Amino acid sequence: MMLKQKKQIQNNWEGRAGEDAEGMRLDVYIADTLQLLSRSQVKARNLSALLNGKAVKVSRLLKAGDALELHWDDAAPEHIIPEPIPLDIVYEDDAVVVINKAQGMVTHPAAGNWSGTLANALLYKMQQMQQKEQNDTDHSPVCHGLRPGIVHRLDKDTSGIIIMAKNDRALEFLAKQFKERRTRKIYIALVHSKPASETGAIEGFIQRDPRNRKRFILNKNTTQAGKYSITYYKTIWTKDIPKAGRVSLLLLRPKTGRTHQLRVHLKAIGCPIVGDPIYGIDAKDKCLKGCTLMLHAWKLSITLPNGEKKTFKAPLPERFRKFICKVHN
Repeated sequence: MMLKQKKQIQNNWEGRAGEDAEGMRLDVYIADTLQLLSRSQVKARNLSALLNGKAVKVSRLLKAGDALELHWDDAAPEHIIPEPIPLDIVYEDDAVVVINKAQGMVTHPAAGNWSGTLANALLYKMQQMQQKEQNDTDHSPVCHGLRPGIVHRLDKDTSGIIIMAKNDRALEFLAKQFKERRTRKIYIALVHSKPASETGAIEGFIQRDPRNRKRFILNKNTTQAGKYSITYYKTIWTKDIPKAGRVSLLLLRPKTGRTHQLRVHLKAIGCPIVGDPIYGIDAKDKCLKGCTLMLHAWKLSITLPNGEKKTFKAPLPERFRKFICKVHN
């Protein structure tokens, strides 16, 4: 018989496995016994689990009495409201749109950010195109039959290049490239300190921080839970700033695309990104105090649905240019 859970709130569950959990896979137990999520939702909603205080994979076999802590992402909204939000469009054709995303804009609606997102803006643009083509006078606030094709995401405070699909065929075509890691993404980051070598790779398994589920940590122990990740980096320049210490400008090429990957990787090697509110350090000098997250998706190389191989670039943001001019004067 299943023991009564200690606590259940939205997107979180804590309790102990009952006697019927003995020898059962964790994901099966979640779906069939606890009935919190279906087995497909366990993966789609990025469920993370602590078993007796340690992070584990959802394939882990349970024992009766195991202490469980479960966390998962919000479900994607069924309907997204189109909103007339200006976009900095780098490229557009019938299948895709490439955007230079502004810092502070969320990619897709989720808890705490149900409007004002890139998806809301793109859906409005798609709706306007549909109405123009069909001479449609129906201005319903919900756009039925259309959905923005979110292929990859950028954190809210990360600016730069992002590509989105306008139809299912384009979405499938682009998603396959990202899944097979055939795209090439280059980021620019301003970090505290300096990496031990001019170039290198940071790799390991990314998992949620058991002490703070809003954060992730890098674990190099392959026997632990988590998703494999690797980022290549190159140091462009380093500058010693009085009172603020050393800062470096890096080029980053992530081979995988995990949540917070670049921020977690740089934190792990002792070079947190300047202005990072989650993984950063307190800035002591006025030169750094006003900095927001200094991470920018500069370049994306990808094959478009029409067969063209393209490289898109987003200019260095003003926040980077101002900082560089300030420290070099």
